[in-house]
Amino acid sequence: MARAIALPKAEPRRPRETGDLALRWSGRVSLTTRILAVNVFALAMLAGAFFYLDSYRTRLIDQRLDQAAHDAQAVAIALAASPEAGDRAILADHSSLTGARIRIYAPDGRLVQDSWRLSPPTYRLRDPREEPWRRHVARFLDRAAERIVGAPLIERFAEPAVDRAQAWPEITALAAGGGARVDRADHELCERCGPATTRVRYAPDRTPMISAATPVSGGWLLLTSNARDITRIVRAERLRLGFVLLGAGLMSVLLSLFLARTIVRPLRRLASAAIRVRLGRAREVVVPRLPDRGDEIGALARAISDMSQALRQRIDATDAFAADVTHELKNPLASLRSAVDALERVQDDAPRRQLLAIIQDDVRRLDRLITDIAEASRLDAELSRARFEPIDLGPVIETMLAARERRGANPRGVQLAFARPRKGIALVMGEENRLVRVLDNLIDNAVSFSPDQGLVEVVATRIGDEVIVRVEDEGPGVPAELRDDIFRRFHSVRPAGERFGEHSGLGLAIAKAIVDGHLGRIEVETRDERPAGAAFVIRLPAATPDGGPESAPA
Repeated sequence: MARAIALPKAEPRRPRETGDLALRWSGRVSLTTRILAVNVFALAMLAGAFFYLDSYRTRLIDQRLDQAAHDAQAVAIALAASPEAGDRAILADHSSLTGARIRIYAPDGRLVQDSWRLSPPTYRLRDPREEPWRRHVARFLDRAAERIVGAPLIERFAEPAVDRAQAWPEITALAAGGGARVDRADHELCERCGPATTRVRYAPDRTPMISAATPVSGGWLLLTSNARDITRIVRAERLRLGFVLLGAGLMSVLLSLFLARTIVRPLRRLASAAIRVRLGRAREVVVPRLPDRGDEIGALARAISDMSQALRQRIDATDAFAADVTHELKNPLASLRSAVDALERVQDDAPRRQLLAIIQDDVRRLDRLITDIAEASRLDAELSRARFEPIDLGPVIETMLAARERRGANPRGVQLAFARPRKGIALVMGEENRLVRVLDNLIDNAVSFSPDQGLVEVVATRIGDEVIVRVEDEGPGVPAELRDDIFRRFHSVRPAGERFGEHSGLGLAIAKAIVDGHLGRIEVETRDERPAGAAFVIRLPAATPDGGPESAPA
């Protein structure tokens, strides 16, 4: 059993394969891979939303830093405006309201006030080792997302071992002359706001720690808060985006597989069938026609199926033609061989002359047969390359009949009659020499079947969009059961009294092939209102003088 035929991965591109059908690098990639790549590319564009999440997180942190600076300055203004006895209440109330821890340091750096000593702590730094595994996964995803988008590194937050002003970089930067005034148009004491410095750091559990420092009463005020809600918001958005990406990815893969199944799979089957046809297995190949598909692939499948059937019919016709040629050549060759063999043994002049006449007849018959076979075999190829031109059949038929009269091609007193149509009436697109061959074959056939002193009538006219040529004789006619067979190759029905071998049996077959090549039809009918005779009718599409079909729209 033959091994399965593998489809070729690539073939050299011919020079003419250019234009919109030419593919460069993508032509080397399978269609399935390209379909998947297109869907994944669209999915990758959707994954770019992770960059948006990072910018969204950055904006939230920036807003919290601004808010922390404003809150620190507001507390500093409130402390400066209130009596010293009210400082503790201000710190406790503001800490409880904002969730921030507020510390005040003396000019020498000592901690003099802490809101957590006045009210319960407002946040707790969580130890990651005490959290469930889900939190570890969330932090891993946080680090991965920041690594992907190239987010800047953020330092870790840790409470100093000795809580002094010098342990906080915010206060150090402020003391060194850094910081910026943060103005609020809606604060009546805005002009009294001092400069403020802000900083963001990560708590041990990777939640943002927002801090702001500002001068107050010759010392420093430090406000710190744990913006855990920012992490919660970003993670929730990332989870929703992850579900969207997961669903889109699953749909992308399923759609890619669906497209591969509905496009690539039938194309591979068609390509495999075409390869088997090319390898000479046309008789055993069944090309899928895909009748349920109304798209381009269904049209391609049916076109390839029709092409393979036409090829199979062409192969069968070639085989039958070869068999018929062999059979037709054997008869004159056998007669010729017998006459040559007998010629060596016969000494009398009379029998020798008779044998020589037989040899001459067989040679002429072989010559005529080989000529007609050669023309019939190359007819299709020549018609496919022929350039058709507008031809007026009226003058062509008149010239042809006049030439027959001059060379005496009408024996037994058979007369030819032709009523020439007006100029331009019988105008068709075609090759003149081929159409003359058709008419000559039909007239020869009509003359041979006509009785002595008979009449052969040729009529050329136009009816609607067709030019019709009729060749009528007064012979015995063609039986209805033989009207299709007479156009087959080597099928010959000869008139009584004609010697065997006068015709090759290819004349009408050649005529039909030429008419078919001109998109016409040839038929045989019984003559109208006549007791006997045959009428061969040729129907060809009418043409205009400029070479277009007569029925073409203006």
